[in-house]
Amino acid sequence: MDNSRIDALLQDLKDPDEAVRDEATAELWRLWFHQKGTYGLELLEESQTLINAGEFLEAEALLTDLIADQPDFAEAWNRRAVLYYLTEQYRKSLTDCKKVIDLNPVHFGALHGMGLCYAALGDYADAIYAFRRALEIQPHALINQKLLLECTARLS
Repeated sequence: MDNSRIDALLQDLKDPDEAVRDEATAELWRLWFHQKGTYGLELLEESQTLINAGEFLEAEALLTDLIADQPDFAEAWNRRAVLYYLTEQYRKSLTDCKKVIDLNPVHFGALHGMGLCYAALGDYADAIYAFRRALEIQPHALINQKLLLECTARLS
């Protein structure tokens, strides 16, 4: 991926103009989903179709095979993390989120997912840390601001 392009998009996430931020967010997601070209994108889309149909085991198998074939495909790990979160397998989701961050340290979606998993497990201190890290990248993300406040309140 083009690092200068990504750096510019990351800077745009901090822009006061919401339209600029929204465009940068959408473009980062597009780049992440297209990391492996049409091949990877089609398999991610197929996995999402399976998830939407409630075919979780089939989606998991597809994503696991994709990860085995393309272990550096961060979005494949992230999609499986989402699947695990949706099926309340929070520890498995956390493991995959951490792999996403190893591969792509600015993946605000995986950081958000980590926060959600930690919160679901009642580990509010780690959830706060994850949401703060996500907000360092995407400071205007209202959902992360809200979840950070909710987790902080639970610790009080």
